[in-house]
Amino acid sequence: MGSGTGIQKRTRLSDTGEGYKFDKLGSFACDEAFSIMISDYSSLDFVQGNITPTNLRSFNIWNSMYIIVRKVNTVLANIDKAKDLTGRDKDELMGYLYFMRAYAYYRLITYYGPIVIVGDDLMETNESEEYYDRPRATFDESVDYVCDELEKSAKLMPDQVSPSYFGRPSAGSALGLSARLRLIQASPLWNGGTAARRTYGTWKRSTDGVNYVSQQYNERKWAVAAAVCKQIIDMNIFSLHTVRRMPDTAPLPSNVPQDNFPYGAGDIDPFRSYADMFTGESPFARNPEYLWAQKSSGLENYSRHAFPYEIYNGYGTVSVPQKVIDAYRMADGRTIENSSDQYPYETDGMWNNGTDMVFSGYTLKGNVHKMYVNREMRFYASIGFSGAHWPMLSTSNLSKRNIQFWYNLNGNAGKNSVRNLPYNVNTTGYSLKKFVHPEDSWGAPGQGTGYENSRRLEKAYPIIRYAEILLAYVEALNNLTSTHTVGEYQLSRDIEEMRFYFNMIRYRAGLPGLTDAELASKEEMQSIIERERMVELLHENARFWDVRRWGKYEITEREPIQGMDMDADGLAFYNVVPVNQTVARNRVVDKKLILVPIELNEIRKSPSMDQNPGYQY
Repeated sequence: MGSGTGIQKRTRLSDTGEGYKFDKLGSFACDEAFSIMISDYSSLDFVQGNITPTNLRSFNIWNSMYIIVRKVNTVLANIDKAKDLTGRDKDELMGYLYFMRAYAYYRLITYYGPIVIVGDDLMETNESEEYYDRPRATFDESVDYVCDELEKSAKLMPDQVSPSYFGRPSAGSALGLSARLRLIQASPLWNGGTAARRTYGTWKRSTDGVNYVSQQYNERKWAVAAAVCKQIIDMNIFSLHTVRRMPDTAPLPSNVPQDNFPYGAGDIDPFRSYADMFTGESPFARNPEYLWAQKSSGLENYSRHAFPYEIYNGYGTVSVPQKVIDAYRMADGRTIENSSDQYPYETDGMWNNGTDMVFSGYTLKGNVHKMYVNREMRFYASIGFSGAHWPMLSTSNLSKRNIQFWYNLNGNAGKNSVRNLPYNVNTTGYSLKKFVHPEDSWGAPGQGTGYENSRRLEKAYPIIRYAEILLAYVEALNNLTSTHTVGEYQLSRDIEEMRFYFNMIRYRAGLPGLTDAELASKEEMQSIIERERMVELLHENARFWDVRRWGKYEITEREPIQGMDMDADGLAFYNVVPVNQTVARNRVVDKKLILVPIELNEIRKSPSMDQNPGYQY
């Protein structure tokens, strides 16, 4: 468990955590992103079943996380030797230490499930094998321990950090991680539901025969998750990021309340409110929505993969499946399956009105396909569809500014535009604009004269933001059938509470709120919440774990990756077809892929430590 010479390895949370956008598990390991460039995204190896206990490639974080645990334990064991460290300074340092250790365990849980809890043990090096032989805790024991540690750290850490310390965690960061883990713990896969019994019913600890995953449903787990979320809400520190309404803000649909936010969207710009916190436009060090975020060079590089290869100096490998596109609503909040006459969803040709529509600094060109018209603001803030306008204003070469990218076969971003590296191509007809600022363009010294002065705005990756907490709170309340007392909170399926906090998300996006009929049905609300999370948290490393905790992984992964017909031009391009690529056809659906295997050498060193299901030799 990380003993021996590995202890000298320099390990930082920023190297292994979610602030680096190329997290090894995440968007490309589930159904919200696709690429044929396996070398760029190791998660594609994961979904093709290439990861084994003897060949974990880049997925082995077991050792590095336990190195963090041991380092923290070493400091805690010696902290009283620092005689001049007293009072608030000592408490704050203790809080950060508890947080670092808990965060390492949190990462282990998300990758491997049940963990080995070391406690305050230093785990000395160069001991006998028997010394390191420890069984894994159950899933509930693991989550309970880590959440207790996170909540202990929150009491000692500052509620907020100053902009000069942006990226450092706070009490809200700790509680946010706790809320995320509690929601996972309450969800069907881990909480005695059908999914838990079907997936882990026979997975028992070899040392005593105890089930690793509870086979008895416990509704109170939802209440515990709701209580942590409400604690964060009641801190009155965090709020959804909004930008005030401007002269070019698009008019709201008639069914969206005109009241000031959070009771409506009358005084805000929905497009800028959502888009600006990802592109770098808003000052991220003062963003009230971030419970925890970090400056991320990895995120900047990630955005390069959204730009077409060669002629615009991108890599062209981020492709968004049609499933995600279809999840976005129309401007008036209706689904594409039930669109209105005022905001219709049409699939029968090009818009061809000849007039661009400009709102919130965004240009919707007048010659795009009809299916991309009348959509909600988060769609335009997040998706690069065929014909979408890319400003790229930082380059001084005017021929590289204000370009429409066309993904059809012979388009300027299509397959035939790529000559040198045929794998650097979009495969669905949709790219990701969520983290791309209008100023962003790509170029570097020695790459010709076409990219003069190209630059990107500095960006921050939101590890946890307030919108996720609100959605988690509503989901937890939705699953309650009785009243539960958790600490100071009385929690029940309070419809008005659910309406208020869910509608904040909707109003910020310029959409109408929930109806009474939607709120009345637990099942319909769950479906709405799942769709909302897919859209609101797109490419924020949420969906990979969402589909698993809901017990839907095998269903969602069996659905084919679909997109536009990349081998066609004209209107034929806009036919929805399965992606015809080996990487898509070779995706493996196996419940063992819910978790990552523990390296075989670690299992051999600790006979009492069981391997994850499906990976035994």
